[in-house]
Amino acid sequence: MTNFFIVIYIAVLGILSIYGLLGFVTFFLFWHYKNERDLAPVVDLSSLPDVTVQLPIYNERFVVERLIESTVSLNYPKDRLQIQVIDDSDDETSEVAATRISHFQAQGFIIEHIRRTNRLGYKAGALAAALDSAQGEYVAIFDADFQPQSEFLLDTIPFFIGNPRLGMVQARWGHLNASDSPLTAAQSIALDKHFVMEQNVRNRANMFPKFNGSAGIWRRTCVEDAGGWRADTVCEDLCLSTRATLKGWEFRYLADVVAPAELPGGIRAYKNQQARWAKGSIQCLQKYGQDIIRDANHTLAGRLYAVLSMSAYGTHILLLLLLILQLPMILLDISLPPYMVLFTFLGIGQPLLFIMAQKETYPDWRRRILYFPTLLLVAIGMAPSSTKAMLEAFQTKKHHPFTRTPKGYSIQSNAFQWQRLYHLPDDGSLWMELILVVYTACGLALAAFRGQSGPMFLLFMSLLGFTYVAYLEIRETWNRGTSPTQSNPVISNKNP
Repeated sequence: MTNFFIVIYIAVLGILSIYGLLGFVTFFLFWHYKNERDLAPVVDLSSLPDVTVQLPIYNERFVVERLIESTVSLNYPKDRLQIQVIDDSDDETSEVAATRISHFQAQGFIIEHIRRTNRLGYKAGALAAALDSAQGEYVAIFDADFQPQSEFLLDTIPFFIGNPRLGMVQARWGHLNASDSPLTAAQSIALDKHFVMEQNVRNRANMFPKFNGSAGIWRRTCVEDAGGWRADTVCEDLCLSTRATLKGWEFRYLADVVAPAELPGGIRAYKNQQARWAKGSIQCLQKYGQDIIRDANHTLAGRLYAVLSMSAYGTHILLLLLLILQLPMILLDISLPPYMVLFTFLGIGQPLLFIMAQKETYPDWRRRILYFPTLLLVAIGMAPSSTKAMLEAFQTKKHHPFTRTPKGYSIQSNAFQWQRLYHLPDDGSLWMELILVVYTACGLALAAFRGQSGPMFLLFMSLLGFTYVAYLEIRETWNRGTSPTQSNPVISNKNP
């Protein structure tokens, strides 16, 4: 029995260390390509192509005006810019949007309000339906929480001209509300690591760069050649990106072009977002994993990097397995071999990327990195909800609704009102977090009683993480005026 637990523990830790090693690889490649710069080609402004900007929205009453106003402020010839507000809303968002659209139509903007009678296909279905009436050769996409800067199109469109194989350009996400709370500050660190480090490496080293769902521009022929938008995963962006890359289209990531966006202000919204990304990544891995491995147009290193990146949310499952093993190993008084310290060293790889991303991006990075411990606690505490989502991804016959992340938390002056209007249904993860709070507390107490210091750090950090996330959700639910385990959603996420 003792050997069984040791083998399982070392196997789990060994797999986790692979992702740590991936962090070191990313760090090395980032430094290798660090001095490369993206210089926009000089183009004749009088010959700029037609562009369509698509704004998919669903019940976004607090942010839709800001989104529309930012989009019409884009510095681009008015006669070559078409704006599509693709509206699936079933609340007063549509009325707010219609008022602003009429206002700008009267000023000569080519802006249309596309209303669907159902949510068939969710965001992917909306984008596909609107593409039929898109006039542009290129299609830019912004989610409701984004506020594109005026020069966005002039900073990105020139890269397409003269390169017919360039299928997509992705900009870096900025943060409108990073300073609102420790939770949003932690999220900004997590996203910066992806955009500053990982996206740079994926683009420079040609390791399956991807579209992030917003703040990007597609060549329309690329979308059509790759098979268009599909709704069979909840990560339509990663799905289309992978198909386009396998088709041989080139991608370009522009780290210096920033599109600010709002971070989820509440823990349940953030858990929902991360669960959707986790589930969608596993769905895409199931669909395209073998195709990626067999793709002869990319190096073996690039293919492995892509597969590992798609499966990276699986570290939440491995973390829970590692944690569950602690109690029986303490009871059996199992001591681990000395060489296990190597796994601890490899585990530094990913945290190193978070710190480097801050250092490379912000002059006050030392202040910002103070929220890294919060990020660590949140990442641990959300392991149950992400694990649940990934396990659901393997249920191929199950319907997987696209539960969008509500926006406008930081704009609405009455946060309690926002929570009552746009709260999400309970996914059951709170109970799992509370159970794990008890489990880790018992394990920590037992380790202290037996004088086993080895597992105490993991148990202590896990106890803090599960407690912190559970506390945030209980507080958020209490403020909303309902029971912590009561589900009373006002927003439907089901197809009619």
